[in-house]
Amino acid sequence: MDQDSSHTERTTSTPPDKTAEPDGVVQVDQKKQDEIRAACAEADIPELQRLAESAGGFLTDKLRQLAWPILLGVPAPSTTANDEPFPSSEDDGGSWKELPRHRDEDQVQLDVNRSFVYYPHDLSESDLEWRRSQLSALISQVLRTCPYLCYFQGYHDICQVLLLVLRPAWASPCVARLSVLRIRDFMLPNLGPTTAQLRLLPDVLAAADPALLRHVAAVEPFYALAGTLTMYAHNIDSYRDIARLFDVLLAREPVFSIYVFAQIVVDRRDEILDVDEPDLLQVILGRVPANMDLDALVARAAVLFAEHPPERLRAWRRISRASALRTARDARRAAGQTLQEGEAYFERQAKELRWLDLRNSLLSVAWAYRRPAKAVGMAVAVSLVAFYMRRNPAVVDSIMSFLAR
Repeated sequence: MDQDSSHTERTTSTPPDKTAEPDGVVQVDQKKQDEIRAACAEADIPELQRLAESAGGFLTDKLRQLAWPILLGVPAPSTTANDEPFPSSEDDGGSWKELPRHRDEDQVQLDVNRSFVYYPHDLSESDLEWRRSQLSALISQVLRTCPYLCYFQGYHDICQVLLLVLRPAWASPCVARLSVLRIRDFMLPNLGPTTAQLRLLPDVLAAADPALLRHVAAVEPFYALAGTLTMYAHNIDSYRDIARLFDVLLAREPVFSIYVFAQIVVDRRDEILDVDEPDLLQVILGRVPANMDLDALVARAAVLFAEHPPERLRAWRRISRASALRTARDARRAAGQTLQEGEAYFERQAKELRWLDLRNSLLSVAWAYRRPAKAVGMAVAVSLVAFYMRRNPAVVDSIMSFLAR
C-alpha cells in the first residue's frame, strides 16, 4: 500500500459501500455514482442538491470528497482563491500555528477530549489520540484564521464529521466556509440569532399540524437546540447516518435544518400527544430517534419546506437580513461568497446585537426610574436616545461600558 493510500485510510472512515450489495442494487447505485461524478465535474449545484435528497445521498465518502467541497464553494486545492486564507496542500508548514491563540481554545480542547466516542469503531488508544490531535488542529486553525468567530459546544461534533470524510487540506477550508457562511448565526457573541432560528420551529409545526402545535405550545423550542446547533451530529451516533444527513444539510439552505427537526416532531406525533407533563414533554421533544429512515425523513422535510417556505412564517420577519438563513438561501450564490463577505455579515449581526443590548439596557433604566406622570415623556426620551445611538453606532460601546459599571 502506498503512503498516500495509507494516509487516506487513516484520515477517513468509510462506511460499507453499497456497491457490494446484490446485483440489482449495484446497477442502480452505479448509475447514481456516475450521475454524482458528472454533476461534480460540472459543478452543477442544483443537480447535486437533487442527488443529495434522493435515496442514499452521495452514497460513499469517495463521492462526498468530490461533492461536499463544491457545495461549500471550495475550489480544487491547486486553484484556491487568493482571498481564502487556507493552504492548497495537505501540509501548510503549520503557518496557522504562528497566529495568536483564539480565546476559546481551552474549551475546544476539553470538547475534543470527548470526541470520537461513537465512530470510528475499534480504534487503538494511539489512533484515538492521533485523530483527536487532528481535530484539535482543524478547529484551532479555523478559529485562529477567523478569530472573530465564537466557539460553541457541539461545534467539534460538526468538525469531526467533516474531518472523517475529507482530508485535512480539504477539511480546513470547508469547515471555515461552513462556519462563516452557513452556521455563522451560532458563532456570534450571544445566542440571540440562534434563538431567533428556533422561533421558526413553532411556526412550521403550526402550519404542518395545528393540533400538535397546540399540545406543545407551552414548551419553548429550545428542545431543538442540540440537534439544529450541531447539524444533528450530537444526536446521531451512526457514521453512515450522519454522513448521509450531512449530504442534504450541506446541499440545502441552512434553514432546512429547522424543517428536518419539525418533521421529526411530526413523525412522533402519537408519542408526543400521549405526554401532558411539560417537563417530560421537553425531554421527549428533544430526542432524535435512533434508526430513523433518513431517506424518508429528508423527502418529507423537503415537502414540508415546499408547502410552508420560511418567508411565509411569522417568525421569519425577526430573522436578521445578515443572518446566514437569509444570505445562504441560494446555494449557488452562497457557494460563490467569500470569507470576507461572511465576515462583513458577521459584523453587521454583531452590531445589531450590540444595538439590541443597548436598547434593552436603556429600557431597563427607564423602567427602574419610571414615574406615572412621566411615563410617556420617558418613553419618548428613550426612543429619541435610541434613535440617536442607532445613527451613531460608535457611541454604543462606550454607553454599554458605562451601563455595565
